[in-house]
Amino acid sequence: MDDILQVVEERREVYLDWLVQLCQQPSIAAQNVGMAETAHLVERLLAGIGASARQIPTAGYPVVYGEVGGTGDKTLSFYNHYDVQPPEPLEEWHSDPFTPTVREGVFYARGVADNKGNLVARLAAVDAYLRARGSLPVNVKFIFEGEEEIGSPHLAGFAEQHQDLIRADGCIWEAGYCDVEGHREVYLGLKGILYVELTARQANVDLHSMWAAIVPSAAWHLLRALGTLKDDQDRVLIPGFYDDVLPPSAADLEALAHMPFDEDARRQQLGLRAFINGLTGPALREKYVFQPTCNICGIESGYTGEGLKTVLPHQARCKLDFRLVPNQNPHKLFEQLQTYLAEQGFADIEVRLSAALHPARTATDHPFAQLVIRGVREIYGHEPVVYPLIPGSGPMYDLCQRYGIPAVSVGVGNANSRNHAPNENIRLDDFYQGIAHLIFILEQFDTLP
Repeated sequence: MDDILQVVEERREVYLDWLVQLCQQPSIAAQNVGMAETAHLVERLLAGIGASARQIPTAGYPVVYGEVGGTGDKTLSFYNHYDVQPPEPLEEWHSDPFTPTVREGVFYARGVADNKGNLVARLAAVDAYLRARGSLPVNVKFIFEGEEEIGSPHLAGFAEQHQDLIRADGCIWEAGYCDVEGHREVYLGLKGILYVELTARQANVDLHSMWAAIVPSAAWHLLRALGTLKDDQDRVLIPGFYDDVLPPSAADLEALAHMPFDEDARRQQLGLRAFINGLTGPALREKYVFQPTCNICGIESGYTGEGLKTVLPHQARCKLDFRLVPNQNPHKLFEQLQTYLAEQGFADIEVRLSAALHPARTATDHPFAQLVIRGVREIYGHEPVVYPLIPGSGPMYDLCQRYGIPAVSVGVGNANSRNHAPNENIRLDDFYQGIAHLIFILEQFDTLP
């Protein structure tokens, strides 16, 4: 690998310039700011390393796709996204969010951690390998979408329509970070999500609250419905909700035991006397990572402004999210939720599906996962923090596990990368070490069974 790392060293400024180019180009999917320009820029960067690059249209923003052939039979894919979050609040940035700035070895720009730094690191790893060796030992595919920050609404359709393009023996997912002590983190999966909106209606107009004596309240009706969903021990009461939950393996529990989680500090930070059910230790971690949830995101009804308004609301709405674990199916659970509410006497409440993503994971002892973990030891010189499952959600299943492709997420962020917040950043040392880590994976991938 030394010859390839020497190329990285010689081209440090080139790779940094690629990062500057990409980060100074706004690409805010939620506002359609700079999306077409960024897709063209990413396509040019791909072509510049010798990839066959093209934009593949979707019903939204295009997927930028590239391939580089290798000498071996195996195929490694890289998934990233070129869209970013809006930069507001602008007054809290120490420099312009789309004017990349380096201060004391830290690179600041909107999207550099989520996800442009990782995208460029992967281009750089392939570029350095090709310059040093002339060819890759494996086939490489780049799948760069433009809608991750708005929920990846068209990625599943893209994958289904282009199964030949996404087919791979393993996928390095979008991002990764290190903990506060600098230990690189490796993520082997993420929770799914079922997001719904419930709407209760009674009268056809808001009324003076004197009518509350004889006219039913939409707010109370919705609250009674919500009260049927969970018991006082936080257990979801929808029949069949837990039937498909896959319990953690022995390897998962071992990884959980080494997962840093200062529960006392976090509890005090949040101003809590205790976590749910008074859980601590291994039981707390297992519930956090491997148990599904039913969460009320928000409730809206009637008048909540300043002063008095004696009103009987005719409508009440709430948003719920269910974080799901392997092997729960969000569409199956949506039907179970509808059935259950009807059986409890709430068939009149409208249940609207807003989002559904399957949980996704790669087994802790999978050879691909172990390769990425070995790479951390080799390049960073320490044991990684391995998360069998992270509590957040994303479209990994739609691109990978649905088609039998193992996926592992690792990247160049840090514990204070400030994703989605002002002063988003990565450390340049992490950027170059991340390139080296990817080179290690490229070098060893063809040896996997």
